[in-house]
This record gives sequence, C-alpha cells and structure tokens, in this order.
Amino acid sequence: MAQKVIVETVDDLDGSVITDGSGGTVAFSYQGKSYEIDLSSDNREKLASALEPYISKARPTGQRRRVAEAPSQSRNSGGSGNRLQEVREWARANGHQVSDRGRISKQIQDAFEQAH
Repeated sequence: MAQKVIVETVDDLDGSVITDGSGGTVAFSYQGKSYEIDLSSDNREKLASALEPYISKARPTGQRRRVAEAPSQSRNSGGSGNRLQEVREWARANGHQVSDRGRISKQIQDAFEQAH
C-alpha cells in the first residue's frame, strides 16, 4: 500500500495555507530575541511595509548570527556596544550599579542573561 504525506505551511496570522512561491518563513530579532513566523506573501508585504520606516533609519549590525552563538557572544565583554548598552540600562533599571564605560561584572552579565 502506498502512502502520500502532504505537509502544508499555514500563515501564522490568518490561518490560510501558503502555496508554493507565495510566502514562507520570516526570521527576525527584536530586543535580543530571535523569532520566526510563517506568512503568506500578502502578510509578508504588510510586515515589510510596517517595518520599513524603522529599518530605513536603523544601523546594520553585521552578519546574522546563528542562534547557538548568541548566548556565548552576549556574555563576552568584547561583544557589540549596543548589547553592552542594553546590559547597562537593564542593570540600572534593576538596582545594579554599573559604570558608563569599561567592563561589566560577570555577576551583572549573568543576571541579565537569566532575565532574558
């Protein structure tokens, strides 16, 4: 007996079936977290249009990192300046004392990682 398995990708917003060539998975990150969403071509266009004013003013941060690399990179005090600034702001908002420049203690970095 032969079997045929059919896998359908469904738009995560409206539940419609995504047919070949009309949409797909969109990967993005926001505030240090990575996300994926399956969208039809119409919803992909809506997302792109909504983000365009922000993307046009944003600074690229370089190459995409694989998810597995993100935790070790963020713990490294030599990481990106934006990430260090994010850690500093979080630390101040959560009662930690941290300088405007220089190294951030491992204790504060670990607390930040646990919170995120």
